Amino acid sequence: MTHDHDLVLRPTAAQISTALNPPPGRNGGDLVVETLAGLGATTVFGLPGQHALGMFDALRRSALRYVGLRVENNAGFAADAYGRITGEAAPLLLSTGPGALTSLAALQEAAAASAPVLAISSQIPTPGLGGGRHGYLHELPDQAASFRGVVKSVHTVRTQSQIPSAIAAAWQSALTAPHGPVWVEIPQDVLLAETSLPVVTAMDATPDDLVPRPELMAVAADLLSRAARPAIIAGGGVVRSDASGKLKALAEKLDAPVVTTFGGKGAFPWNHPLSLQSWLEDRHTTDFLEDADVLLVVGSGLGELSSNYHTFKPRGRVVQIEADLGKLESNHPALGIHADARLALQALLETVEERTDESAPQRVREVLSQVTARIAAQELTLEQDVLASVRRALPADSPSCWDMTILAYWAWSAFDAQGPNTMHSAQGAGGLGYGFPAALGAAAADPGRPVLAVSGDGGALYSIAELATARQYNLPVTWLIVDDGGYGILREYMTDAFGEATATELTRPDYVALAESFGVPGVRTTPETLEEDLTKALASPGPSVVVLPAVLRMFAPTHLG
Repeated sequence: MTHDHDLVLRPTAAQISTALNPPPGRNGGDLVVETLAGLGATTVFGLPGQHALGMFDALRRSALRYVGLRVENNAGFAADAYGRITGEAAPLLLSTGPGALTSLAALQEAAAASAPVLAISSQIPTPGLGGGRHGYLHELPDQAASFRGVVKSVHTVRTQSQIPSAIAAAWQSALTAPHGPVWVEIPQDVLLAETSLPVVTAMDATPDDLVPRPELMAVAADLLSRAARPAIIAGGGVVRSDASGKLKALAEKLDAPVVTTFGGKGAFPWNHPLSLQSWLEDRHTTDFLEDADVLLVVGSGLGELSSNYHTFKPRGRVVQIEADLGKLESNHPALGIHADARLALQALLETVEERTDESAPQRVREVLSQVTARIAAQELTLEQDVLASVRRALPADSPSCWDMTILAYWAWSAFDAQGPNTMHSAQGAGGLGYGFPAALGAAAADPGRPVLAVSGDGGALYSIAELATARQYNLPVTWLIVDDGGYGILREYMTDAFGEATATELTRPDYVALAESFGVPGVRTTPETLEEDLTKALASPGPSVVVLPAVLRMFAPTHLG
């Protein structure tokens, strides 16, 4: 009997000829780009550096599309968004030492958001590996050690023959649930040396399936089938595993209300009768979820932002489905099921008994009415009007990428993403500067749709250099900069905590004039003209900047007592 693993693919005559007579002029960098192409990559992001020139030289002999950014961290954010939107591992090519280290904040965000980023960095020459102090440019005693606490896996290459297998192993790691960033490093001399190895063709790096254990699914199905007041919290794992349709089917089969986390925006239809939307920073929502006798948590670790800053204390049984083993029962005791959200939801769909609860939509309406009344009492019309203008201006299927800014914090709770995998933010690691470079990556993933980036003036200053990238590649990104003269949210936090703010006020440029100096059209708008100006900018080809001078305020928190 023949087993699949006994089969060996027989090369064709043409493949044998190419293998025996590889084209001249190839180096180790060619093995990198050939492997990426063989794995199915089409686009790479990055920034060249002296040790990495072998990889970048090889790009001109490759069909891979290169999108070069001006700062390594921004290149990482672009790769992050590309990976989130496509579900593919996004290659990120970097140089040694400072170049590599500058990407760390972006890789932390990718890890927190489960974005598949395949970072490939050069290293100092092979004799310098192992901690000896040879005085090479960019030398670190152990460069990989800087990344081990951030990425899913680290792969160090020492010879050219190791390159294809190391990159394939990293690719598989990045795309096995939970998705995440991985790190490959290759010494300069290995990249530059001429190679006689055959051209790399198709590579097999199929991700492993994370299948739920059937005995756990049986218990979960029984709990949900017999529940009197079931509810569902849907996190980013539902979006990453493309399981929104299965979530909707399960919620309707159980008549279970659904709230999405900020990372799970769009996982459930916003205006569905069972939708509690995303108001997790609200005590009315928290109370409702605490009252559930069975709470299904899918693709969320119930961390700080998803638990109303750890004030959420469930009283019923919790069933938690989570692909990241470290998040399983990390905050609340539960029936913990280590599995991919899509596979687990499918198993539940096949095994739960249908239940009917005609009161569920009414209870959802009551909670949303209470939330609306609480916000209405705070005189925040400006903030709500600005967010509504953004929603009306943005086409329903267009991605949006949000920086850490007050309007984004509003959007986490109050913005209708109008579909899964369209709204992306840095709420995983929470670093500034995500919005604009991420939008460039989103535009590279699908240049046929306009993309919106939203930043405050503080976060915008992290990304100004990428106006050159947007112009160079003519990417259809409209950048909305809300200019309030400083770090607005920190101004609020410090004023509330200490009575006054320190180090939050900023001197900043004329953003419209600055954009135009890059050849990017810019316009200064008002809250009254924002919808019209954004609509026009988003409908225009190529990049654009819209600046809104406005001081926005946050709604009052409910977790402080």
